[in-house]
Amino acid sequence: MPKSITTLRCACGQFSLEVIGDPFSASECHCKSCRSAAQRLSTLPPAFPIAADNGGVPYALYRKDRVRFPDGTTTLTEFRLHDDAPTRRVLTTCCYTPVFLEFESGHWVSLFTGLWPEGQRPAPRIRTQTGDVPDGETLDDSLPAGTLTTAGFYAKLLGERIAMGFKSPKITVKEKIDA
Repeated sequence: MPKSITTLRCACGQFSLEVIGDPFSASECHCKSCRSAAQRLSTLPPAFPIAADNGGVPYALYRKDRVRFPDGTTTLTEFRLHDDAPTRRVLTTCCYTPVFLEFESGHWVSLFTGLWPEGQRPAPRIRTQTGDVPDGETLDDSLPAGTLTTAGFYAKLLGERIAMGFKSPKITVKEKIDA
């Protein structure tokens, strides 16, 4: 049976991307990097909030071979927390819609779930990097988290890498933004 194709658009509609099928994972990340980037990017006129109310950042993870850019990537810009950061967040230049997070040499992209219309967003199934939650803040237990959950998450990433034949397609973004 063919997989469904979902078209996602930026807030102003100038940029779109297509995802094939469902994400292989949906997570809420609480690492210092995601929290800091969400806070810094909130200084731009964002199309939607990046972080959840609890400070975590919800993502839908797709293999790169399941994400297409029918209109190209010319309207995208990257943001890094610092010049040698191994991750980049990619936004549109037209309306600063957050699109995805990418790890250098990664075989997947973590799409910001705010790209989906309300009610259609992939719901997080796990929390990752909860050890980075600031002291004094607590998370509810509505999602699995912790060492075993994180180990399973990384095992799933490895399984998807194997399924892609260890390929890691490049997504070229020419512009950079500072926030």
